[in-house]
Amino acid sequence: MKRWTIVIAVSVLIIGAVLALPKAKAISSAPGKPDLIVDQKRLLQNWVVRDEKLSAAACSVQEGGVTPGEHTLLRFTVSTPNIGTADLVVGDPNIHFNNGDGLFEFASCHRHFHFRHYSLYELIDPATGHTWRAAKRGFCMIDIEKFQEYPGPANNARNYLACGAPATATEPAIVGNQGISVGWADTYVWQLAGQYFVLDGGDGQDPVPPGTYIIRVTVNPPFIAAPGEPCPFKDPAGFCHQLPELNYFNNVSEIQIDIPDHPGKQGVGPLKNQPQITAEPID
Repeated sequence: MKRWTIVIAVSVLIIGAVLALPKAKAISSAPGKPDLIVDQKRLLQNWVVRDEKLSAAACSVQEGGVTPGEHTLLRFTVSTPNIGTADLVVGDPNIHFNNGDGLFEFASCHRHFHFRHYSLYELIDPATGHTWRAAKRGFCMIDIEKFQEYPGPANNARNYLACGAPATATEPAIVGNQGISVGWADTYVWQLAGQYFVLDGGDGQDPVPPGTYIIRVTVNPPFIAAPGEPCPFKDPAGFCHQLPELNYFNNVSEIQIDIPDHPGKQGVGPLKNQPQITAEPID
């Protein structure tokens, strides 16, 4: 099921103004803990380098500082299954945002909340170590698809389907219920807003020359908390993470790709025969 279909389907669930919401419960995982990974096979089979025209109205263009117009892009799909012993339970972002716990920020272009620091996308030159950032700026964690390689029960339930949105001047808030059920994956398909690297320097970064590169994706990435910044969970090495996990050391996947000189509109990569995107769906 596509992410934007789910968001529309749950938009009928509404509540009163955000200020009337109760205090948020802490992110929970009892009994057991979730364990997030990046599906390397999905990443390897779902990428393309090609020329595309980006609209000034696209949220990824606005949020990523991309100049509208035609650019050479590297698009890719990221899937982050939960292979742990418990659901990853986040809940309603309206409550978290109202409580100011730093987990969510409001994306004005998308008109809903994004979880901060859920996943890190990097394009790396293995010869020099130089790194480029992707256009994507925020995430909404919901159950998108079953992870077929999960060794647990085949009938495990799907529980998290709603990103949530704040109240407006004319509409009440939309209740969110974010998380990832055991055996399910939150998936960001390559067509979605921000699921790309700009290769020609159109986002203010250095252009990416033709050659061999690494796409590295890290889910629930480690960070060092700044003074006064919350450190919700720590791994055995002492680094902070936003989310609890059984294993913090299986959160990275990498693939190697070759970027050509002139990919053209058809492009290169496993998705080269897929049709051009006329408008980016919301994430």
